[in-house]
Amino acid sequence: MLPQGITLSPGGARAYVANRGSDTVSVIDTATDTVTATIPTGAGPNYVAIAPDGTRGYVVVSDAGVVSVLDTATNALLTDIPVGAGVVMAAVTPDGSRVYVTQQAGNTVSVIDTATNAVTDVITVGGGATGVGISPDGTRAYVACFNSGAVFVIDTATNTVADTITAGPVPILLALNPDGSRLYVTNVGNSTVSVIDTALGTVIATVGVSAQPRFLAVSPDDAHVYVANSLPDTVSVIDTATHTVVENIGVGAGPTGLAVFPDGTHAYVVNAEANTVTVIATTVIPDQGSTGGGDTVTVTGHHLANATAVRFGTAQAAVTANTDTSLTVTSPAGGGVVPVTVTTPGGTGFLGTFYYVPLPALTGISPTAGPVGAVTTRSSSPAVTSPGRSMCTSAPPVP
Repeated sequence: MLPQGITLSPGGARAYVANRGSDTVSVIDTATDTVTATIPTGAGPNYVAIAPDGTRGYVVVSDAGVVSVLDTATNALLTDIPVGAGVVMAAVTPDGSRVYVTQQAGNTVSVIDTATNAVTDVITVGGGATGVGISPDGTRAYVACFNSGAVFVIDTATNTVADTITAGPVPILLALNPDGSRLYVTNVGNSTVSVIDTALGTVIATVGVSAQPRFLAVSPDDAHVYVANSLPDTVSVIDTATHTVVENIGVGAGPTGLAVFPDGTHAYVVNAEANTVTVIATTVIPDQGSTGGGDTVTVTGHHLANATAVRFGTAQAAVTANTDTSLTVTSPAGGGVVPVTVTTPGGTGFLGTFYYVPLPALTGISPTAGPVGAVTTRSSSPAVTSPGRSMCTSAPPVP
């Protein structure tokens, strides 16, 4: 199957997965997390961009060089729009009137008029055009060009390049935060994420993640960025306030595509090598910490503004910040695997699970003596990792 990108419909009722290896698109019912339809496409689908009203999907069919228009009500492909060899990604403008499609082979971005289903403009950008995203106000399109090491900024009013922003080595994919003030770009060349201030047009931070980062997504509350790392089979969680990785979550083999549910409670991760989709909880970040407590943890949900208590198991955490959708707390001391609950005037709700990781325990030293200046080998038992974490060493091809 070799699944690649994943996209959620508005409201999140359905997820669309492009299966490059089997020339299909899978439709997932997110209420039951089951595949409800499999749609045949042309050769090599990479991604499905969904219109803001949810009625149309635009399937980027790389090997066929077309964008296929999908009727999401019937799961039927209505027409194919020729774009050119090596089409990779697509993004729909907020008003649904245009689709911007990247073409690696031609170093171009094609603009499709959704009323006529025809290409109306072709914009030359940098080499290796791959990721594309549209600003929330629709005035800018951002294109990651891996051969150029830069993000090209397109003025959508004139369809001309307005700016070029140097990113890290081999930038491939990108994501905007909810208000469009920050742009996050995955750099495969040095396994980092560039944080770009879109008003300044400059990189303001560079965050190291695990090897071979691919798709990334920003949480609806703008608190975290989730990055799929295809080599170590993890998702890195970046704190947007500190620009640091606060957790690495183990998923299936070869994670590539990633999408966060609209309410921010969970995310869908496409595992290209395992031909699966992993659902990860995003309500407690990080979800592991020391048995001695003292870790800063963000708990997300809804109707949290008047929270009177946050408990890890039976132990109460100290609340340091509180909004309607997010709580920042300091974990109490504890052990094992415990539920995280929040109490408000409306009652007590379960929001996730926290794993207490024990400290390393020394079990012995062998040998117990040696000559001065010599190197001896010591053995001890390492800290136990959280349940469900895995490590592999292979990576899928760049989308």
